[in-house]
Amino acid sequence: MEPVCRELDRRGLDVAYLTASPDDPALQNPYAHVHAEFLGEGNKAFTKLNFLRANVLLSSTPGLDVYQWKRSPGVDCYVHILHAANEVAGYRMFGIDYYDTIFVSGDYQIRDLRALEALRGLPAKETVKIGIPYMDEMKRRLDTSGPVAPHKTTVLIAPSWGPSAIFSKYGGKIIDKLLAAGCHVIIRPHPQSYKSEKDMIDKLMAAYPDTEDLEWNRDNDNFDVLQRADILVSDFSGVIFDFTLVFDKPVIYADTKFDKSPYDCWWLDTPYWTFEILPQIGQQLTEDNFDTLGDMVQQCLTDPKYAQGRDAARAQTWVYPGEGAVRAADYLEQKVRELTAAAATHEEKEP
Repeated sequence: MEPVCRELDRRGLDVAYLTASPDDPALQNPYAHVHAEFLGEGNKAFTKLNFLRANVLLSSTPGLDVYQWKRSPGVDCYVHILHAANEVAGYRMFGIDYYDTIFVSGDYQIRDLRALEALRGLPAKETVKIGIPYMDEMKRRLDTSGPVAPHKTTVLIAPSWGPSAIFSKYGGKIIDKLLAAGCHVIIRPHPQSYKSEKDMIDKLMAAYPDTEDLEWNRDNDNFDVLQRADILVSDFSGVIFDFTLVFDKPVIYADTKFDKSPYDCWWLDTPYWTFEILPQIGQQLTEDNFDTLGDMVQQCLTDPKYAQGRDAARAQTWVYPGEGAVRAADYLEQKVRELTAAAATHEEKEP
């Protein structure tokens, strides 16, 4: 949200930023026109959200009017901004059905959104192509960060969590293979793993302590490890697209079984974009080719087809690079003006 808030602040537009996270950096933000408030957690936060008054509300949270978070009669327009460069249909069912406007970054997202609306008899939402503000921010940061010092081939293991994720499937074997191939290995588990899979992570950390060739990473900011790594090994984590599209590096993705049944994509016959694009930007790790993992690393780093695949992925899912925050702010500013003018006209007509 920061790039969008910063652009609105630059224009002198006041922003009420509401968060349910007590450690949200916005609570100490430096912007004169961004007024952050901690709502509390759980039901306390939902109660406040359900009775808001605003012309426009922008959120990255799905499930509006599905779970505890209900549309407030005091809000004129709800706008959703996607989390990453992937599907609108990747949320749990009905995740964005009751928003008025969706900020998107690719045509395939609009395709899937319209298909869901048709299947469910929903009115067509306004779709606005803005790009991906947070990726723009990462790219600007990368462009000004300077080159990485010479180093041995560095592999970042950054999986998701759960029974289909890398460590549940392969355990320490994947670490052994990469170390045996002479790689420097950075392991960055998903934050939820430290809670939901604590025993497994504790055992792995004990079996593979930090050494000259291996490090565990828990930085709040993942920019440094993404910049230092030459290749990413992951599964279905959204970090895949940050790494490949922003840092322009290849990925090895694990063969995982994806259960569509809880998600909006279950309703659709259209291809799931992530699974279409992954073979173009990296190699799939399976039980059959697991023993060749070291060779796969070198092939991904040298084969030009993966660079071409990254270019294709960017073209499909990252429109208007560098312009995301400006385009988002343009829409929000104009929508507020329209709604304010409409309200004023309505008041004039009332007896």
